[in-house]
Amino acid sequence: MTEHTPPHVHPLDHEIDQALALFYDGDHAPIVSDMQFGEAAQWLAEIAQEHSIPIYENPQLLEQLSHLTVGDEIPTEMYRLIAEILAFAFFIQGKAPGGL
Repeated sequence: MTEHTPPHVHPLDHEIDQALALFYDGDHAPIVSDMQFGEAAQWLAEIAQEHSIPIYENPQLLEQLSHLTVGDEIPTEMYRLIAEILAFAFFIQGKAPGGL
């Protein structure tokens, strides 16, 4: 992690055993676009890193979202938390969600 890299958002420097990807189009609630375990989780994280997609590690959040399946919208009670994470991801990439 460099001195300018915030905590939890960093290059992948260790193995992971579970990964969840979210998709947000700017108009609808974010959805679970992929969820993988074991080697497939490692592969998903590596693909994200190769495409400069920020990786945010939060085991407690992953636990809360792990009951969802691909295609599910995130629960309304998690909108604020996920919005903050997405806003931060957009910010570090120099982007803004649609309509902003």
